[in-house]
Amino acid sequence: MLGTLGVLLTGVIGLVRGGGDPARSNRLMQWRVVLQGAALLLFLLLMSLMRS
Repeated sequence: MLGTLGVLLTGVIGLVRGGGDPARSNRLMQWRVVLQGAALLLFLLLMSLMRS
């Protein structure tokens, strides 16, 4: 979850500064989506382990 937050903040800072590389912004967005998916899967795994 912290990785997702880090990538998100990096993207927002780049957006605020302006004039950034569009390819870099796209890569950051892709990484954010991947990390969000991983965080969600980890959360579901932990919830299922706590349920048992």
